[in-house]
Amino acid sequence: MSGFAAPMFSTLLIANRGEIACRVIRTARAMGLRTVAVYSDADESARHVALADIAYRIGPAPVAESYLRIDAILEAAQRAGADAVHPGYGFLSENANFAEVCGLEGLTFVGPPPDAIRLMGLKDAAKRIAVEAGVPIVPGYHGDDQDPEVLAAEAAGIGYPVLIKAVAGGGGRGMRRVDAPDDFAAALASARREAQSAFGDDRVLIERYVARPRHIEIQVFADAHGNAVHLFERDCSVQRRHQKVIEEAPAPGMTASLRAKMGAAAVAAAQAIGYCNAGTVEFIVDAERGIADQQFFFIEMNTRLQVEHPVTEAITGLDLVEWQLRVAAGEPLPLRQDQLAPSGHAIEARLYAEDPDAGFLPATGTLRRLRFPPDAPGLRVDAGVAEGDVVSPFYDPMIAKLIAHGADRAEAARRLAEALAHTEVAGVATNAAFLTRLLRQPDFLAGAVDTGFIERHGADLLPPPAPPSDTALALATLAVLAQRRDTARAAAARSGDPYSPWHDTGGWRLNQDLSESLTFIAGDARYGVRIDHADGGLRLHCPGGALSGVAHFAADGRLVATLDGARLTIPVVVGAGRVALSFDDRAYDLMLDDPAAAADLDEGHAGSVAAPMPGKVIQVLVEPGAAVEKGQPLVVLEAMKMEHTLRAPAEGVIAEILYAVGDQVEEGAALVAFAEEE
Repeated sequence: MSGFAAPMFSTLLIANRGEIACRVIRTARAMGLRTVAVYSDADESARHVALADIAYRIGPAPVAESYLRIDAILEAAQRAGADAVHPGYGFLSENANFAEVCGLEGLTFVGPPPDAIRLMGLKDAAKRIAVEAGVPIVPGYHGDDQDPEVLAAEAAGIGYPVLIKAVAGGGGRGMRRVDAPDDFAAALASARREAQSAFGDDRVLIERYVARPRHIEIQVFADAHGNAVHLFERDCSVQRRHQKVIEEAPAPGMTASLRAKMGAAAVAAAQAIGYCNAGTVEFIVDAERGIADQQFFFIEMNTRLQVEHPVTEAITGLDLVEWQLRVAAGEPLPLRQDQLAPSGHAIEARLYAEDPDAGFLPATGTLRRLRFPPDAPGLRVDAGVAEGDVVSPFYDPMIAKLIAHGADRAEAARRLAEALAHTEVAGVATNAAFLTRLLRQPDFLAGAVDTGFIERHGADLLPPPAPPSDTALALATLAVLAQRRDTARAAAARSGDPYSPWHDTGGWRLNQDLSESLTFIAGDARYGVRIDHADGGLRLHCPGGALSGVAHFAADGRLVATLDGARLTIPVVVGAGRVALSFDDRAYDLMLDDPAAAADLDEGHAGSVAAPMPGKVIQVLVEPGAAVEKGQPLVVLEAMKMEHTLRAPAEGVIAEILYAVGDQVEEGAALVAFAEEE
């Protein structure tokens, strides 16, 4: 497909950021459209800004002051002469008011009609529509009465465990599982608070909790001419904190008859509201009964393009953004249902800046190194960042999506695992190694997935951090020495003195012998390496033995090392007192021991609870003078669109609360101080 048959617009503004903005720009430009980006202060140098034909600033970094500002986005559209707006996903993509105002301003909104967004944007209304369309729903309470006592009574009537879900929004925000009546009030308050913060709406519904659900969604498309199709299913069952980690198409074990039933139900739900453009109808299937049982329940409908749309594109060979633009331009759907068929299998993994060993805590920082595997058949990378960019606390910490397509599920999983294993990231912690283990896990390969998969297989997927091997320590040592040598050479070149001792980049040191030591810190442990300099190489005495080695940095920044005759080329970044390297499917982040800095750090944070990342204080649960127990909740911090509860590390007495509710704090800031023991 190429170009519009009868174009209705020529300049497209993308009201979003990151990888989805880059994704939309790619298709729009291929179709001959002029593209317009918008950006916050934090995104001034972002990749989507560079890719667009023109870009406009819309405000400071916080989303409420930039990407959620309808007035600023419309002003940018007017200045750019845009005649269409693509909302991407997240932010304003499911905001009916935004879609409506775009229409009033003469802009084509690349998405469904405002009324459809309103009807399906609220989970309680969506479920009533599903029932009227003959689509089965999970038993629960979807009423308007939001009195906590009424909700508690409804939960008791449904029977525990239950699921509290925000009426608006998605992505697992405002969602809480409750196992017992005594826990309901606290869970309800937390869900409402998170929903209000994320969506501006604290209303909830209550559903029966399905113990082992499969999360299966159907991609639907409809046009303004009465045509509607489904583009088959995606399985998004592998989740953590109700957020998707792995998505794939088709669903493992899916039968032709169940696919037809779910597809027909999804199309019926879309047609019931006069839907137009792309949408996703989400269902759950009880994994304990098995997918062959053919019983499924409607969850909700997302009235936008999904993060996981590339797996559908991979198995259909279609460009869903192009379909969106064509439908928005008034064209009929390019294909009928009987002309559509899936081919092969595709799996997508979300590469996040987060630390799986610390409860998947989101990470921030500069991407000091970011290299993806080279282009290859069956592999796709959708990224919104580049090397040198900053992962900020203001937005979702996703670095990229990696998508693999193969003739079957085994080939797709193998291809994706290899791609992740050869993805190089330094500067922030990532979930790359975790994803690689997941894709190679036997039960995953067997298709035995449900939303509890990660929790159930935690021992395999999240093994205790192992100490760095002698090889890793030796490589880190060689990297430090190679950097010192390169720095010395650069200094000598600048000095203009050919006889400067800095030209000697061997092991000679003024007033020192030909031996030195480095100490690395990993976790709470220290590892020493003694280095003996000799002609032609180094002898590295590691905790487990000695290795001989030499190394230099290649032009691409990777370390080329020879250890005991074995040649290795690995990604390494040295700087800011740290060495980050990837070796043998493991990522290491080693700190160079600096006793003075460590003493300063210990002194600065002794007897306190510090913020693990930048964020906003949204709850303080203790007062000065209160005696607390180990593990007791102290402060709730909102960061990376999620709530994080900080707990007491030990028994003690609160001496001081250092920040108030609403305060923005930096990473490492002490939030609560403990009284000193007498």
